[in-house]
Amino acid sequence: MQLDKKVIGHEFKAFKATAEAGKVKLFCKAIGEEDPIYADEAAAKAAGYKKVPVPPTFLQALTNDDPEKGGLLRLLNVDIGLILHGEQHYDYYAPVYVGDTITCQQKVTDMYDKKGGALWFVVSETTMKDQADKLVAKATSITVVRNPDAAKK
Repeated sequence: MQLDKKVIGHEFKAFKATAEAGKVKLFCKAIGEEDPIYADEAAAKAAGYKKVPVPPTFLQALTNDDPEKGGLLRLLNVDIGLILHGEQHYDYYAPVYVGDTITCQQKVTDMYDKKGGALWFVVSETTMKDQADKLVAKATSITVVRNPDAAKK
């Protein structure tokens, strides 16, 4: 199996996701976040926010609203059983607040192999902009693809 480096630079269709209060509440419950700034406007304002912010890691939940889920797997034409989530990190530029609509745009930025082609690493970046088109965050993700043919060598 050989992945095609021609996919570097591929941009997926942008989509919008809204940071809804109910989803933020459920997210906080799921991760055990109890800071009142994420649920109470008075607490958020007392902490210096203009509105109720979302927890930083909630941005991952927004990217899961992609209506074309699995686009990277289809682009690479690989079976889900061959992939592993290798790395994820975020650069934050501005707070995201409950009610904000975030436009997410994913792009494949790099691809390389290790262990003589046994593992492929696909790097993608997702930019996130608010409704004013202001960049609020950038997510960088590395997807690891195992080459089933490497074991045959």
